[in-house]
Amino acid sequence: MQKYPFTSVPDMLRKNAAKFQGELALKYRKQGKYVTLSYAEFYDRALMVARGLKKLNVKPGDRIAILSENRAGWVIADMGILCAAGVTVPVYPTNTPEQIGYMLNHSGARIVFVSGKFQYGKLLKVRESIPAVELVVSFERFLGEPALPVCTFYQLSEIDTPISAEEKGEIEAGIDRIAPDDMLTLIYTSGTTGVPKGVMLSHSNILSNTRYLTEQGGTVGRDDVVLSFLPLSHILERTAGYYLSIRNGALMAFADSIEKVPENMMEVRPTLMVSVPRLFEKIYQRIFENAHQMPVVKRRLFHWAVDVGKKFIEAKYLHRQPLTLLGFQYALADRLVFSKVRARFGGRMKLFCCGGAPLDKTINEFFWVIGIPIFEGYGLTETSPAISFNSFAHVRFGSVGFALEQTEIRIAGDGEILVKGPQVMLGYYNDPVATAEAIKDGWFMTGDVGHLEDGFLYITDRKKELIITAGGKNIPPQPIENELKMDKHVSSAFVYGDRKPYLTALIVPNLERLLEFAKHRHIDYFDLDDLVMHEPVQKLFEQRIAEINGRLAPYETIKKFALLPHDFSIESGELTPTLKLRRKVIYEKYKQKIEDMYADHRN
Repeated sequence: MQKYPFTSVPDMLRKNAAKFQGELALKYRKQGKYVTLSYAEFYDRALMVARGLKKLNVKPGDRIAILSENRAGWVIADMGILCAAGVTVPVYPTNTPEQIGYMLNHSGARIVFVSGKFQYGKLLKVRESIPAVELVVSFERFLGEPALPVCTFYQLSEIDTPISAEEKGEIEAGIDRIAPDDMLTLIYTSGTTGVPKGVMLSHSNILSNTRYLTEQGGTVGRDDVVLSFLPLSHILERTAGYYLSIRNGALMAFADSIEKVPENMMEVRPTLMVSVPRLFEKIYQRIFENAHQMPVVKRRLFHWAVDVGKKFIEAKYLHRQPLTLLGFQYALADRLVFSKVRARFGGRMKLFCCGGAPLDKTINEFFWVIGIPIFEGYGLTETSPAISFNSFAHVRFGSVGFALEQTEIRIAGDGEILVKGPQVMLGYYNDPVATAEAIKDGWFMTGDVGHLEDGFLYITDRKKELIITAGGKNIPPQPIENELKMDKHVSSAFVYGDRKPYLTALIVPNLERLLEFAKHRHIDYFDLDDLVMHEPVQKLFEQRIAEINGRLAPYETIKKFALLPHDFSIESGELTPTLKLRRKVIYEKYKQKIEDMYADHRN
């Protein structure tokens, strides 16, 4: 067992509340204005939650769920649960009542924190299937139903009654009894490949991740401001955004919503953010669309700056060469172009952390060029999550970086990535069979396919998502989908071809571009369903696909495609909460469209 400065996550908050007591820990909007909590105040609020839970007879190891959007109450509730030696069960606020019922029932959660009446309503719909739930605690005030008692967060915390020395001593004695290998959280996987499994992560799992991310990244400090917008229900935001901030005395600010992230960046002026590739894809497209509309002189200046930036990044970080004249040229490009681009991110952004899905190499390189590097990494819920990541010391575009210290990576005979290290989960809750299948001889079987090159890890695809064509070719769909999404006319793409003679694709057009094209061509249409079927639109995408096919191997080319009038969404079940494609759901939903593209090859 590794030795850390902290024995548990609440011990980390306790020690840092003393170390950074007057410094700001949380920033969030309340009644239209930003308010803050210092580290000392944050810890006090967590102790108040723990006091309330103990009065409800919560015992060490009891599972307590949080069903809420991101907000300060989420992290205060989480720390309160942990200070009471409980186990946090995060539930995505986008989940259906049935999915929520399954997780609560499977985990045996006794108490559920909810954001408000909307999430409470989901619980009412499945009340009979969650008999273990005794009480709902709401961050917002509303009247509940007798069948499912509810109290407010303030009532539970007794916020007007300060923690007494005796109460604090009792709770902290409980924190002292938490062992590093005790379960901290029970996280249900997003279920892209079937029924969600409950991943058991320990305090030691999380602490090891925050330690090595800190030591190897060397970027998070007490002067940093981290803007949080990814779901805290997901381990990437929870570890790399939330717990990493607490470990290093940084300020964690909450975005109002994903849609308001650009506006919140200007208000909060963050230095760090954690994100998934979809945000970077949209930002990259928007920057280049704006550049395309610039006057000729400005457009040429922009492209000159990007070319200089690419050479600068390659010399400085990839080859570690002297910069001399190139350094001067980059400084000029930065002053004339890149500083203006960075201003749109608030002007203080140092770097992004990215995970959850593969990030296109071109997009990654561009962000390094403009002076906001993306530290792309790799991991899973089962690994707390980080296994590897790129940093200033080790970067290779297209890779997911170097392994964390104390982490071993091995590539199996079939290409599967195997991992051993202090971040690997305790196992799947109440599922010894699945645990035995996932961890063999101490090695965790990731289910991802990849290879190592000079110590850098490269991901090819999900093992279970590989397309095996009728000709026997093994094709990962994600690189092709990323290639398609790089086109300014494409918003999303889904590639199919398992046991088929060729690949096909479902394409979601970029709505702004599509409407602009229709206006320019004077296309008369009834609605979007009608518009995507028009011959000029079909011909436009035939041309776009043909151009993209020219950059792919013959067996990777898209032979036929179908245009969809609406994007994939979480609400429709086509995307996971971290915006990954649910391939089985998409196939079943559009099965007729997909199979029609193979009609000429049916027996």
